[in-house]
Amino acid sequence: MVFLYTIFTFISISLLFLLLSFSLLMLRIYTGKSIKDPSYPPAKGTVFDQLFYFNKLYDYQTKFAAKFATFRLLGPGQSEVYTTDPRNIEHVLRTNFDNYSKGEYVKSIVTDLFGQGIFVVNGEKWRQQRKLASFEFSTRVLRDFSCSVFRRNASKLVRAVSGFSVAGLVFDVQDLLMRCTLDSIFEVGFGVELNCLEGSSKEGTAFMKAFDESNALLYWRFVDPFWQLKKLLNIGSEASLKKNIKIIDEFVNQLIMKKRKILAERQDCNDKEDILSRFLMESEKNPEEMTDLYLRDIILNFMIAGKDTSANTLSWFFYMLCKSPLVQEKVAQEVRDVIGGEAKDNKADIDDVVAAITDATLDQMHYLHAAMTETLRLFPAVPVDGRCADVDDILPDGFKVKKGDGVYYMAYAMGRMPYIWGEDAPEFRPERWLKDGIFQPESPFKFIAFHAGPRICLGKDFAYRQMKILSIALLSFFRFKLADETKPVNYKTMFTLHIDGNLPLCAVPRAAS
Repeated sequence: MVFLYTIFTFISISLLFLLLSFSLLMLRIYTGKSIKDPSYPPAKGTVFDQLFYFNKLYDYQTKFAAKFATFRLLGPGQSEVYTTDPRNIEHVLRTNFDNYSKGEYVKSIVTDLFGQGIFVVNGEKWRQQRKLASFEFSTRVLRDFSCSVFRRNASKLVRAVSGFSVAGLVFDVQDLLMRCTLDSIFEVGFGVELNCLEGSSKEGTAFMKAFDESNALLYWRFVDPFWQLKKLLNIGSEASLKKNIKIIDEFVNQLIMKKRKILAERQDCNDKEDILSRFLMESEKNPEEMTDLYLRDIILNFMIAGKDTSANTLSWFFYMLCKSPLVQEKVAQEVRDVIGGEAKDNKADIDDVVAAITDATLDQMHYLHAAMTETLRLFPAVPVDGRCADVDDILPDGFKVKKGDGVYYMAYAMGRMPYIWGEDAPEFRPERWLKDGIFQPESPFKFIAFHAGPRICLGKDFAYRQMKILSIALLSFFRFKLADETKPVNYKTMFTLHIDGNLPLCAVPRAAS
């Protein structure tokens, strides 16, 4: 009886503790939030609601955005304001730029992987990285070097797809594109040939897997109220994250050591092509600040910018081309018209066709550019992003924001809003970007796929260049079809809009189709 009484008492105390903890949490969430004050955005739940809709989070946000251009979710400390209003986005990202930052909340979540890299830091560290990266992306040396790398990897990609096509096999295009863009960013960014696409780098493949899993596990922290406790105890998702980050760190540290050794042996060469070499040269001027740990953070920030965004966008692009065969044929016809007759025939030498993809060629691909931009409108590489208010503020739509509140713009939801893009907003229609056959850009605060304001994406042209070269190469030789038209294709909720699972395609040689 004493034993049963002890167990009963323990359970009762535990339940009481949980009830008190939950009550205190609810009190923190709802106290001081001005819920009924119409001068603040309408409250549409708490941040924990996102946990229940996590697998379809961006569609959950889209549902609210259709009714409320600006709304908020209540959190224990601050509110999270979500908006699709281009005026608000311009206010936060440009007009009132100095009063918004990444915020300590977001930094606490992402620092384990991205450290002090350009996507995390504010102030002087951001300006330093931005200035050096801006210079690098504007150099002709990097442009020419990157194009040669993209063309070389495009040839490898065509050969890989050709192998599947000849054998009549289905292949996962997302995996191929991830490997291809990983090879490109490592060569252009860090001067290292991984050869992941050809499957000869086990370390590179392990690194890619660890990086992708870390991306997803980090994002889970936004909806997991117990992540800090799990990190302390090293259990569950946090234990997995720690193991993955260890793999990443070991790989990147070896890369930095190897690169330092190579540069030491080539001291007479000042014309460094890759970005890491430039940062290493800068670290020699300021070794106390630009440590190997700092360089590691810079590398991983370039990784998510250069690999994930391009590969994800291309995966969605080929998915949409398969769902819209007429658009696929229009793009292919433009490729034939611009590249010339040699691409009409699958017997043509792959390297010759790829070599014909020049800067002048790319500039003529207006329909291809429009189709890619339309893909980004509906499937933005970064579906949600935002800033933290460092002071009390009033948004252009009249709603107040309190110091410490997060203000997030929903790029995924924006692409589906009729009040932004018209009644045909949900439709994949590249023609919306063309006038008399010429591509016409929109305001970056309306089409926010590449961010906007002082922190607008430096690699925008770099990304378009890579995506166009790879697409032109593939569409010169193949017509693509979904392996299973009935299988639903969904996203995986993480920092970048990754297709959940794989994207099985069939490639039919154009000469035979």
